[in-house]
Amino acid sequence: MTPGLVISAPASRSGKTTLTLGLLAALRARGMAVQPFKCGPDYIDPAFHTAAAGQASINLDSWAMGEDLLRNLASRAQAAELAIAEGAMGLFDGAATPGETGIGASADIAALMGWPVILVLDGSGQAQSAGAVARGFAGHRPSVALAGVIFNNVASDRHEALLRYGMEGTGIPVLGALRLTRDLVLPERHLGLVQAGENLELPEILDRLGALVADHCDLDAITRAASGSVADTGPIALPPPGDRIALAKDAAFSFIYPHLIEGWRRAGATILPFSPLADEAPDPTATTCWLPGGYPELHAGRLAANATFLKGTRAFAQTRPVHGECGGYMTLGAGLEDADGVRHEMLGLLGLETSFAKRKLHLGYRLATLDTEAPGLARSRRLRGHEFHYATVLSQPDAPLARIEDANGADTQETGSYRDTTQGGRATGTFFHMIAEASG
Repeated sequence: MTPGLVISAPASRSGKTTLTLGLLAALRARGMAVQPFKCGPDYIDPAFHTAAAGQASINLDSWAMGEDLLRNLASRAQAAELAIAEGAMGLFDGAATPGETGIGASADIAALMGWPVILVLDGSGQAQSAGAVARGFAGHRPSVALAGVIFNNVASDRHEALLRYGMEGTGIPVLGALRLTRDLVLPERHLGLVQAGENLELPEILDRLGALVADHCDLDAITRAASGSVADTGPIALPPPGDRIALAKDAAFSFIYPHLIEGWRRAGATILPFSPLADEAPDPTATTCWLPGGYPELHAGRLAANATFLKGTRAFAQTRPVHGECGGYMTLGAGLEDADGVRHEMLGLLGLETSFAKRKLHLGYRLATLDTEAPGLARSRRLRGHEFHYATVLSQPDAPLARIEDANGADTQETGSYRDTTQGGRATGTFFHMIAEASG
């Protein structure tokens, strides 16, 4: 069975992604087959993992996913020599209230899979005190094993020596020390890193990160530290929204979890990709159209001018279901106001009006109970997912799609909405990104 590791840290912005990408690239350069994973609800990091490892990265989320689904997805590593899962936030961070299997913490995944943790410690502003941090993390949760630490942002040989001195007597191995790499910073935008597919310099960056990790980390010790194994419990997935699914896919619509598409395909559905940015309409033979999340706000003017996409999708929706998540939901609406305050006409299949000129962060786990049918899902179906966007709702005149609660059980205002056509079609949408079905 394939052993694994979790790459985590005490907090966000400690260097987890930098190390994970460098480690994936370095091991791939050695000819090693590595299966990447991402702990938590993240669309952007997995695309970088995929580019570095040459193998599609998979999300593992203990708040939204049941144990069977988690084990099923983790078993994809059986075809590889090593599994590497990048954590989210700090190792023990998650929701205040447990979900399906845990609170959404990376530690939940480490404990469930038996994968030891490599702790990334940011050396900025500290030296020997890093040993106390590592000791505290090692003893905080007995079911989570600490394989060792890797220091990031090490300023000099002297700084590294002080950091290593602080680790003496802890019994925790130091597996590497990465120097400051200001010229290897990946560009960001408001939802995180600029997408992997948009970064033309990514292959060169990955090569350099791989070389950095190979030079400053003990790859042999890292691979020996891996342990744990996962057995496949059988496919567990949400039903497909139709048997032929027209799926928007381009730089504006790219946020959909791979395990959902895989589950749809396993259930016999055919995926028919199309690009709204290339002015393509949904395949006329499709039975359902799905607009994922992404960055339509960055391309609103172009989308508003793409007559084939607009006309074709409007016609499709007259007789068949169309669903949008987050960015896709905003595109189903009547208008989208960009960051400069310019309103762009969208599909108009829903009355929703949104604005990025009046930004407000909406972030967190969500539990949705459907008030009405959605593609492939019956009324009262309960779903777990996540919301992450900066849009402000200016107007939402349609009927709510669902009752949506946050991780603590409090109702949220972003209920989604739906509208029926006179010819039997239906438009549905929500800011909520679906991950898995809720138990109970």
